[in-house]
Amino acid sequence: MADKFDPYRESLVVECATEWPEDYEADPRTRVRLEALLHESPDEAAELEYVRTHTGFCRRIVVTPEDLERIS
Repeated sequence: MADKFDPYRESLVVECATEWPEDYEADPRTRVRLEALLHESPDEAAELEYVRTHTGFCRRIVVTPEDLERIS
């Protein structure tokens, strides 16, 4: 279930994860560049989740076609 952007949890993010659609094909360099763009503005992500870790939170973004359109 997606979370809403939360400034408090954002301040405690210690790692980031990105889940790509299975049918999305891109070279690794492109994925790294797009991941950086997605995580630069997590408040605009369509599907955002904060996963609790021992030291803070992991910000997990599930990439949607809308996200790809927005950052392309």
